[in-house]
Amino acid sequence: MLGLKLPTDPRWVNIVEKNIEDILTDHAYCEQKAASTAISLIVGFPEYTELVQEMIALVKEEISHFKMVHDRILENGWTLGRDRKDDYVLKLITFFPKGGSRTTQLVHRLLYAALIEARSCERFRLLSEELEDKELAEFYRKLMVSEANHYTMFLGFARQYGDRKEVDEKWQQLLDFEADIMKDLGKKETIHG
Repeated sequence: MLGLKLPTDPRWVNIVEKNIEDILTDHAYCEQKAASTAISLIVGFPEYTELVQEMIALVKEEISHFKMVHDRILENGWTLGRDRKDDYVLKLITFFPKGGSRTTQLVHRLLYAALIEARSCERFRLLSEELEDKELAEFYRKLMVSEANHYTMFLGFARQYGDRKEVDEKWQQLLDFEADIMKDLGKKETIHG
């Protein structure tokens, strides 16, 4: 369903299980960045009323996810660590050239967002199926459903605002590029890395 060209190596879960505190901190910041992305789409493209309405709802949902992850951190007696750069996202956003029309810029941002959500969904599915901590596995199963909805929403908006054929071609090219990125990732205690 997600269309990802290179699945995550299941051994990534072994890294996660040895570094739960780090993965939860990274995950919390991913949720915060997702809320920030939704806000930036509102600020950058206010004339797209339907998108603005959905982004308002998304901000609320993503910040509630941040709270859920933060609460788990606190329940374990930890504190939220520092944010680290997300190598996955930094590499991914180099795919599309800068510039172009406002519509092109919007479509590119929506495609990036769709892919980030798709990869998060795939990772959450893996955690929900493979983690030994069944309570944490269930936590990730619930979040996986949300991520799938976000992925389809962003991809749907890209197809709505751009030329469908062109958007689908760009999406496939972006998926190929992302698969190349993923060959070097999956070895760290981060959601995407």
